[in-house]
Amino acid sequence: MTRHRAAYWLSVSQTRMTLDNDKIDRAVLALLYLGLHDVDRAWKGFDWEVMNRLHEKGFVSDPRGKAKSVAFTERGLIEARRLLQELFSTDRPI
Repeated sequence: MTRHRAAYWLSVSQTRMTLDNDKIDRAVLALLYLGLHDVDRAWKGFDWEVMNRLHEKGFVSDPRGKAKSVAFTERGLIEARRLLQELFSTDRPI
C-alpha cells in the first residue's frame, strides 16, 4: 500500500459515520444492472458483504463460486432496472 493510499484509508477510518446498508444495497443492485449480459447476468465486482445481502434478499443468485458473474432473479432484474432509473436517471419516470 502506498503512503498516499494508507493516508486515505486512515482518514476514512477516522470519519465517524454510520452507513445505511439498505441504501448501499439499492445502489449496488442498480449498478449491477449496468453490467447486464447474457439476458440476466451481471459481473459481481462489488463488495462481498453487499453481494451476499442481495442474495439473501432474493435479488441475485448465490455469489459464492468461481463464476465471475451472478444471475438476477426475475424480481431482482425488475428491481435493479427500477432503481437504476430512480437513483441515476435524469429522465422522468415512465
